[in-house]
Amino acid sequence: MDEKLKEEDVARLLADPSGDARAEIAAKLAAQHQRLSEKERRLAEDIFRVMVRDAEIRVRQALSRQLKENPLVPHDVAIALARDVADVAVPMLQYSDVLSDEDLIEIVKSQSSDKRQAVARRPHVSASVAGALVESRDTDAVATLVANEGADLTEPLLQRLVDEFAASDTVGEPLAARRNLPVTVAERLMARVSENIRAHLMARPDLTPEMATAMLIQARELAVLGLTDSETDVLRLVEHLHRNGRLTPSIVLRAVCMGDMTFFEAAVARLASIKVENARSLIHDAGKRGFEALFDKAGLPRKFFQAMRAAIDVSYAMEYDGGPNDRERFSRRMIERILTQYGDLGVDFANDDLEYLLAKLNQLPATMLGE
Repeated sequence: MDEKLKEEDVARLLADPSGDARAEIAAKLAAQHQRLSEKERRLAEDIFRVMVRDAEIRVRQALSRQLKENPLVPHDVAIALARDVADVAVPMLQYSDVLSDEDLIEIVKSQSSDKRQAVARRPHVSASVAGALVESRDTDAVATLVANEGADLTEPLLQRLVDEFAASDTVGEPLAARRNLPVTVAERLMARVSENIRAHLMARPDLTPEMATAMLIQARELAVLGLTDSETDVLRLVEHLHRNGRLTPSIVLRAVCMGDMTFFEAAVARLASIKVENARSLIHDAGKRGFEALFDKAGLPRKFFQAMRAAIDVSYAMEYDGGPNDRERFSRRMIERILTQYGDLGVDFANDDLEYLLAKLNQLPATMLGE
């Protein structure tokens, strides 16, 4: 401050009838608070305590704007501003580190949506505060929280978000776009969203329930196979799918037909309840009897055996070429080679589309496949 604060300055401030003047002085005093001597700061803080009760909102707003990032503001002043009307409280709620998690949780539980959204926008939102925001079931506040990469959203809390808000585009879209979303959460989100879509498809007169279900399973399984980029994630995803009854024979066949041997090996191992290392040895057994024993132990449909065996053999001679759409081209070549195996059995397929192949395999009689 250019001049030291004196008692007469306080008297003059309290006597000034102009709200604009009080707001101006409040802003100036708050802006200089951290640079004051200890004695001046104590006097300034006494003035703040008077100003937080000022009838003029603009006076309290000026204080809140200037004190929001001040680590030295007294807690009682900070909490008084945070509990004020939204126009005053929002800056403090969004930025002030003086407010504790307990303060923020109390405000989330008792105050307005505008205030909850301000809390959800904080540069860092702790797991406990994030939990309180989700517990509030305030869709706008939860959507703001999910879009905030500084929010500490634990995997159990993310799973709860999927369960409770997947039907809401307001929350679902930022949740799907969140960086580093655990693969288990991403898969669960796909499953919940697809169930919502399924209800709409079921209402269409041009689709039977079977057609609608097949379309959704196809889309979901293809998307799931694109979720993982490390073996650790693959193992977590496979375990998650198995636990939720979604580690289906069709997704296992899709994986091997798309050249995703890591997922295929992990999936067959989980279905057979053996270690991945052991499953890998049996799958790639030079005598080829190992995979057949593993296939049966995993409980996979016998009608898929010839396709999976052919796909494994083909994988040894084929690799991704690194070009655009290499996965799709790999899959197409893989399926073409698989179909030749069925040609040897006298089975006729009209095209080499994966979905067509899956449908035809499901229709093949057991006697054709030596059961």
